[in-house]
Amino acid sequence: MNDSKKAKALTLHPNDPSPIKHQCLSPQHTGLKGAVANVPVPHIPRGHVSVAQCDHQIIFFCQVQEDAVPPVMSKDVKEIAFPSRNTDSQLKRMKRDWVIPPINVPENSRGPFPQELVRIRSDHDKNRSLRYSVTGPGADQPPTGIFIIDPISGELSVNKPLDREHIPNFHLRAHAVDLNGNQVENPIDIVINVIDMNDNRPEFTHQIWNGTVPEGSKPGTFVMTVTSVDKDDPKTANGMLRYKILSQNPESPTSNMFTINNKTGGIITVAAGLDREKVPQYTLIIQATDMEGNPMYGLSNTATAVIRVTDINDNPPEFTAETFFGEVPENRVNVIVANLTVTDKDQPNTPAWNAVYKITGGDPTGRFSVPTDPTTNEGLVTVVKVRNYFKYPIDYEISRTYVLTVEARNEVPLARGIHSPRQSTATVSIRVIDVNESPYFEPNPKLIKLEEGMIPETTLTTFTAQDPDRFMQQTIRYSKLSDPANWLRIDPNTGRITTTAVLDRESPFVKNSLYNATFLASDSGVPPASGTGTLQIFLLDINDNAPKVFPQEAEICEKPEPNAINITALDGDLNPNAGPFAFELAHRPSDVRRNWTITRISDYAQVSLKIGFLESGIYEIPIIITDSGNLPMSNTSYLRIKVCQCDINGDCTDQQHIMAAGLGTGAIISILLCIIILLILVLMFVVWMKRRDKERQAKQLLIDPEDDVRDNILKYDEEGGGEEDQDYDLSQLQQPDTIEPDAIKPVGIRRLDERPLHPEPQYPMRSAAPHPGDIGDFINEGLKAADNDPTAPPYDSLLVFDYEGSGSTAGSLSSLNSSSSGGDQDYDYLNDWGPRFRKLADMYGGSDD
Repeated sequence: MNDSKKAKALTLHPNDPSPIKHQCLSPQHTGLKGAVANVPVPHIPRGHVSVAQCDHQIIFFCQVQEDAVPPVMSKDVKEIAFPSRNTDSQLKRMKRDWVIPPINVPENSRGPFPQELVRIRSDHDKNRSLRYSVTGPGADQPPTGIFIIDPISGELSVNKPLDREHIPNFHLRAHAVDLNGNQVENPIDIVINVIDMNDNRPEFTHQIWNGTVPEGSKPGTFVMTVTSVDKDDPKTANGMLRYKILSQNPESPTSNMFTINNKTGGIITVAAGLDREKVPQYTLIIQATDMEGNPMYGLSNTATAVIRVTDINDNPPEFTAETFFGEVPENRVNVIVANLTVTDKDQPNTPAWNAVYKITGGDPTGRFSVPTDPTTNEGLVTVVKVRNYFKYPIDYEISRTYVLTVEARNEVPLARGIHSPRQSTATVSIRVIDVNESPYFEPNPKLIKLEEGMIPETTLTTFTAQDPDRFMQQTIRYSKLSDPANWLRIDPNTGRITTTAVLDRESPFVKNSLYNATFLASDSGVPPASGTGTLQIFLLDINDNAPKVFPQEAEICEKPEPNAINITALDGDLNPNAGPFAFELAHRPSDVRRNWTITRISDYAQVSLKIGFLESGIYEIPIIITDSGNLPMSNTSYLRIKVCQCDINGDCTDQQHIMAAGLGTGAIISILLCIIILLILVLMFVVWMKRRDKERQAKQLLIDPEDDVRDNILKYDEEGGGEEDQDYDLSQLQQPDTIEPDAIKPVGIRRLDERPLHPEPQYPMRSAAPHPGDIGDFINEGLKAADNDPTAPPYDSLLVFDYEGSGSTAGSLSSLNSSSSGGDQDYDYLNDWGPRFRKLADMYGGSDD
């Protein structure tokens, strides 16, 4: 073994007449420890790379060329000569330019740098001095400075480590010129390939991979695929990846439930027994290794695969008990009787978990249903109304208990091979509770037919009710609930119905000859129950109504041609007690038959003038009408005829006369009453306005300047007519010198500062501080003087204050006449009430003097 850092040329076949020297890499370039050894290997074609192993060491044999020297050694650098050209004669053919094989340079070389690769020389350097140069990316183009050349010796060197993943190859061009810069050789193309080294680990595209697999899947079921990438050359072992599963968690039921395709990364199941209810999820650690999975020299990386086991319906619902119990009162619908609970190991709130209940026995008429509670998945046994069932579906008197058989299933069928166990069927025992039911009439309504005109206290029928509670000892009492005409009475114990008045078919309470009455039946239960029944009485007609003329009013011209009015009759009875009718003019008054005539025509009659002319006016014609009853009834009915003057078209022309004549006495009296009421309202309004004006004038009182208290009156509530009573000019009271013209003063109102027209009465004078006992006498004397003063305002008028009703709680003012009332009371506290009560303090307070 040779430990030299420089590569040695290895002779592979000594017997080969053309020995091949191999450019080899030092152990540093491979990342392996050891040295390069001379070993016999098979013949290696030119331009290929081979690997041999010697003493457990990997030796890389690289680009092979004849007469080539390792570019790593400065003394043994491979020399590339420019092809020679013959310029002396044009008859000699020129050599073609050489095609230089690519130069292979390993990436990530550790140097030393610059590291020589090849020497370029020209045959002309024997005669003269030349200068060499290279151009292209990596030399004088970006990235610059990677390759350099000695301009004199022509040695081409690499100046730094190369990265194949960044730039896999370089294309350079070598030039040879003389000292004057003249080109002496054609440029040579040089291709430098960067040899890949295993310097990149595999990288997964996702660090965590998620996949699903249905529970119960057979071995070989595809689950998911994981992928990773390697930046190294995929055409070499450096970029060839292999996958494997490092671990599985949990290791149940076995530790190798899954396997992975080592080339594609596809994960499949290899064992049976996937059960979501036991293991809902598996976690796998996946490893990717390059160098075709070589565990010693390959680089590795890991990722996590999370496999979720999805649910299938492999667990049927099972009842928590074999028998469920419930109870329900009779005559109830849409009530929950019992709650059925089940368990299901499948994933909640999925079709494989949601339960569907079905009654398979014990309910042939469909009285019950079992819907599912969407939240708890329970079965709700419910009483439902049965179509075309005349009573409630649950009746204690019919059946006291019900035993149902209920089966539970899922919304989706069970998986293949799974069968429903016995626990998927349960029994529901339902007890019916007896309740007090309402009595009912049978039939309801009850129809009877009677002739009208039955006298009172006639028994019509017995209308009784039945109590459905056969197992309860109860009594029923009857009462009348609705009897519009108050014709009937019912016995409270027996239900016998008798009449209290004459039944009349022509009553407004009878519709289409049918009279309806409603009765109430109440039992003695706790609480009592009641039911209603309707009795329909069909009244047969009898001839109890006399016919009447129709219409009752008509018009006719004085001299029309023909002079006829068509009339008929109205009868409250029905045929044959009604028409056809017989019409006849009454014998009195005598002028009826003299002026008029009546003729029967089919179902009606014609009334016409018997004379040629009749004065305008209103005439009442008595007509005797007889019906066709078995016992016919007759009636004298009056036809009111208006005779008027007519035009050529037969229309009345004296409309005003006819309208006036047509107004009855009642209508005229009503009109007069309306007019009188309207006049009374107008008169009352005028009187009220005058009285209101008088009140406002009367409230403009004159006040003694010495006892001026108008400010007090204005600031305190006035109990007269409100704010309108204060609507007067106070300035007139405060300026006594101003004299108001007589023309604008209210009548009967005079001011105190005016000179009276009559001698002024002498009002009593009171002292500055009168004794309280003299106040009554003073007021009485002042009242008498005011009564005799024609010019004094009405101080005592009731118009000043509103009437506040009788029964005042205040004492009588007559107490002011008593010298003993309040004589012993101290009124000095009135001085503390302010200036408004100072006058009262002077009158009642102070000392005796």
